[in-house]
Amino acid sequence: MAVDPEDRVPENKVSPPERRYPDTKTINRKKLVGQVQSTGHTWDGIEEFDNPLPRWWVWTFYATIVFALVYAVLYPAWPLLSRATPGILGASTRADVAADIQRFADANAPIRARLEATELTAIADDPDLMQYATSAGASIFRTNCSQCHGSGAAGVQASGYPNLLDDDWLWGGDIASIHTTLMHGIRNTTDPDARYSQMPKFGELLTKDEIDQLVQHLRANAGQENDAASATAGAALFAENCVACHGEAGLGNRELGAPNLTDAIWLYGGDVADLADSVTNARFGVMPNWSPRLSEADIRSVSVYVHGLGGGE
Repeated sequence: MAVDPEDRVPENKVSPPERRYPDTKTINRKKLVGQVQSTGHTWDGIEEFDNPLPRWWVWTFYATIVFALVYAVLYPAWPLLSRATPGILGASTRADVAADIQRFADANAPIRARLEATELTAIADDPDLMQYATSAGASIFRTNCSQCHGSGAAGVQASGYPNLLDDDWLWGGDIASIHTTLMHGIRNTTDPDARYSQMPKFGELLTKDEIDQLVQHLRANAGQENDAASATAGAALFAENCVACHGEAGLGNRELGAPNLTDAIWLYGGDVADLADSVTNARFGVMPNWSPRLSEADIRSVSVYVHGLGGGE
């Protein structure tokens, strides 16, 4: 019989060996010899047997169960609605932390009492007190103040969070003024003694062209690039509307929290668009009063720390 040329194996090719599978009778015989039960799973001629786990593994597993039960009885384990089961040993990591905190509080109690009793201006004369207040103030600052002023106290430029490293202060940079600001905050609704001032929205009082002229005058007064003709016209507008708070020379007024407009330090940005926005819509930055959350010693420590950053007066 003739062979189709397409079915022929090329002379340079080797036919693969025939695949052989284990004989079922052989598998069953081995199973009987080992007395191992089959799971009934067979795939591609391979049968799965139900071999038992090693005894050491089984006993280790039982030991972990016993350990878990004993632990649940001895230590806090099962959550309830408002607490967890305490365990018969009464162990509590929260209580351990609270005890450590109290231990350090007791150790620092004498120097904290001295800090509260010492005049703010005299703290710098006591090296031990100054060292403690600066270290404690830095820690408290990073925990409570860095979210707005940054971990390095440089603030967030043009975003309303002041830089505490320079000597530009809205409400005063001596240590007593810093302490008062920390105690009562600025423009908050929780402390009746909070520092308060409010700039009017000149967008409701002046035209856009007048606001543009006023902005050019502000930039000229701060030594920034400006349009001279518009700045001259803006000077008259400044005299009519702004000198009551910022002063004739634009040097500001710390009693009112009115910033110095001559140093080119802008809390909300100093380009034309940002200044126009500030004049048009005004700004109303808020700082919380820290007296309900921090102790007097803590506030004094932060005052010392901030005062010593480089801009303190």
